[in-house]
Amino acid sequence: MEVWINPVWSKCRAALSLLDAGSAGYTVRYYLEDPPTVDELTRVPRRLRLEHWDIARVGEPVAAELGLADWPRDEADRGRRGSAAG
Repeated sequence: MEVWINPVWSKCRAALSLLDAGSAGYTVRYYLEDPPTVDELTRVPRRLRLEHWDIARVGEPVAAELGLADWPRDEADRGRRGSAAG
């Protein structure tokens, strides 16, 4: 299992602690240093049986600026991209 983390965030550190406590095998990927590809970002939600909007952090500043929380959540809009630049 590969775990994408940002060590600054307590939830990421807590997740690793839980995995360690359970003796789970995993590798760490620091996603800010090694960003996921578009293909990876497409495959991960699919493997989790989720949609992108299920895992998006719509409260983040860029997402709020794009109005991401108000975007339609349907098949036709799955690949929609916005521009924060306006």
